[in-house]
Amino acid sequence: MSQGRSIRLFLVDGSPHGLLTAEIMNWTGHVLTGPRGKLSELVQRPECGRTGVYFLVGPDAENSVRPQVYIGESDDVGKRLKQHNRTEDQGGKDFWEKVCLITSKDQNLTKAHVKVLESLLIQQAQRVGRCTLINGTRHDYIGLPEADQADMAFFLEQIRTVLPVLGFEFLRDSSRPPSRGVATSLKPAPTSDDASPRFRMVLSKSGITAYGQEMDGEFFVLEGSQAREAWVGPTPHGYQRLFEQLVEEGVLVPDGNGPMRFSRDYAFSSPSAAAAMVVGRTANGRKEWQREDTSQSYGEWQEQLVAEAAEVTPEEP
Repeated sequence: MSQGRSIRLFLVDGSPHGLLTAEIMNWTGHVLTGPRGKLSELVQRPECGRTGVYFLVGPDAENSVRPQVYIGESDDVGKRLKQHNRTEDQGGKDFWEKVCLITSKDQNLTKAHVKVLESLLIQQAQRVGRCTLINGTRHDYIGLPEADQADMAFFLEQIRTVLPVLGFEFLRDSSRPPSRGVATSLKPAPTSDDASPRFRMVLSKSGITAYGQEMDGEFFVLEGSQAREAWVGPTPHGYQRLFEQLVEEGVLVPDGNGPMRFSRDYAFSSPSAAAAMVVGRTANGRKEWQREDTSQSYGEWQEQLVAEAAEVTPEEP
């Protein structure tokens, strides 16, 4: 079972919609985030005068599924954010609604460090594909000592851990962890406390069979699973755009004269979202996904887990 971690959150002005700081125990990084409307207060914070990386995040008018993100670095983040706050005709950026900056509590991040970190973050965002990245090309920076490169790789992993806690999902990997008891593609999975049983969905009339498995709170459709060749549900719909996005990115690919096929494992926020991508319309994944070994539905399996957990919960004195 995964080891727990402690993240300390602080509401700077006492409001959940205001400025927020976050720190992970035994990590030198410091996170500050807030809405654009609080920028005048944010730039007065001492963190903004340090060297660091930052994210500008806003909605994408052409894609309701994923946000737009700009990733940058500066040795004076506050000054750079003021520049970004200008209108576009003055060299600023209009799209963003939230800002998040990462600096170091011990102030040991140098310009060379954040350039490498920015490059790694852009590379990760491009690979994951959960956002529309505003940045142009990614620059490869060399010359950083090997130990410092390892430190930045560790720094990156801590950023990827804390950002989803703050509501930023664009660096979270959509592929399954390579081990910990999860099936590889459509092969049977070894038993593990971290992995759910494998689920199956069958559309006999369309000749479609798909397989899924839950891991770390997400529902993965497994590589090789089949899906309907086109969206047939009501339009426009948020799931329709996600379906089209998966086709554009090559996650769903043609599989001869018939259904589409998942070219790789892909994570969804719920079994219903996963089911919708398989059947090409909205669907109740809690009913549609059934255990491969017992035909028990996903919803029934979850209810069983909760009931079993309640039975072994020790009574309070």
